[in-house]
Amino acid sequence: MLRPKIPTMPAPTGLVTPPAVIEPTTVVQHHPTPAPAPAASTRPTVQLTPGTALALVGAGSAVVLVVGAVLVSMLLAVAVTGASVAVCAVVLRSLLASDAKRR
Repeated sequence: MLRPKIPTMPAPTGLVTPPAVIEPTTVVQHHPTPAPAPAASTRPTVQLTPGTALALVGAGSAVVLVVGAVLVSMLLAVAVTGASVAVCAVVLRSLLASDAKRR
């Protein structure tokens, strides 16, 4: 019912052209010309003067100080949060213990 139909190879019809005759060709060797040297870059080079170096050092120091201050403030926020949670836990424990003793 659902059998695939396998195509058969049809026989050539019409005129069949004979294979083309390939003539041997002579090999001519030529010496390739060397590639031209790449042109010099037109981008300006960076000149590092003492003033520029001092500005870079100052900017780097400022970045390090700002990042350090942010990290220290985040650590301080975590420490304050942890301490307040610990105080709340102690107060709740004390309240629950005193309530249990009264009964």
